[in-house]
Amino acid sequence: MAVTEASLLRQCPLLLPQNRSKTVYEGFISAQGRDFHLRIVLPEDLQLKNARLLCSWQLRTILSGYHRIVQQRMQHSPDLMSFMMELKMLLLKIFCRELLISCLVNLRYSLYWRDWEVALKNRQELYALPPPPQFYSSLIEEIGTLGWDKLVYADTCFSTIKLKAEDASGREHLITLKLKAKSSLISIYSQFLAAIESLKAFWDVMDEIDEKTWVLEPEKPPRSAAARRIALGNNVSINIEVDPRHPTMLPECFFLGADHVVKPLGIKLSRNIHLWDPENSVLQNLKDVLEIDFPARAILEKSDFTMDCGICYAYQLDGTIPDQVCDNSQCGQPFHQICLYEWLRGLLTSRQSFNIIFGECPYCSKPITLKMSGRKH
Repeated sequence: MAVTEASLLRQCPLLLPQNRSKTVYEGFISAQGRDFHLRIVLPEDLQLKNARLLCSWQLRTILSGYHRIVQQRMQHSPDLMSFMMELKMLLLKIFCRELLISCLVNLRYSLYWRDWEVALKNRQELYALPPPPQFYSSLIEEIGTLGWDKLVYADTCFSTIKLKAEDASGREHLITLKLKAKSSLISIYSQFLAAIESLKAFWDVMDEIDEKTWVLEPEKPPRSAAARRIALGNNVSINIEVDPRHPTMLPECFFLGADHVVKPLGIKLSRNIHLWDPENSVLQNLKDVLEIDFPARAILEKSDFTMDCGICYAYQLDGTIPDQVCDNSQCGQPFHQICLYEWLRGLLTSRQSFNIIFGECPYCSKPITLKMSGRKH
């Protein structure tokens, strides 16, 4: 206990106990050079899962939309020290995400400059005079400088063209440009290459996950997809979301499956989070932290993890796959969330409290709980 308190004081020197029993802590948490006021009230047994977190309005605003994640961290953290470190990391990710959005907005405007347009937006542009002959001769010269092998498509007026580029890992990328007079094709293409190079590490991480694990969702992930649902075994998976600007940092993650299977994984994640090494790949870190080996693609087939819904008898339903599992270890039947919702709603013995429905499993009749999320219903 003394070691934990010393670590807490070292990591959060502005957060101090307010009573002798140390059930109330108040002070500040620091992140990105900013201090945020908070107060943590612990029960007498000092268990984090029953604690209350009171925040200043600034911190509450920043964590808006992350309440479920904060509550999850608090449920799984073994002590206050671990929770504060997780909260610091969450704040860092939020700030990084805001920075990424800002960078992407600036990148978008830099790529399309004032001389570039995605489409004609008004009548004046619709009836504008065609560019002078010098525009076409200059454009042909610039394409020649870039290399005609980079040109994928050009319409008859050279107002829309598509160019391709390869990153250092050999991945091919396309950019579509709508041209106007005074455009600098070489400058735009250079910015395109810089944007590709800045995301190389992110794509390397995602490619390793796609090549070495069984990804359940999305089925055919585009380059822009930062989330993956990865099979860990029968009816158990982990959903991760990688930060494109910091791809080797600990991603947002949560487990899907029966409680008796996912709870031990959550405990391992909290216990071993200090082992996460940004110098290693995300996949290797997940193996080390969760103390598991991912099912090998060379040995197993995807069908080994893709059980049909026990209600509609289908795997895919409106683009979703079964993500609810009966907690009974003798059953373990998976269901689509919406299928289970409709089933439980039709039972007279079911009861609902806010967005949580309590009822019986359609297969084994043991108690089953469904927490509905707004995005799927």
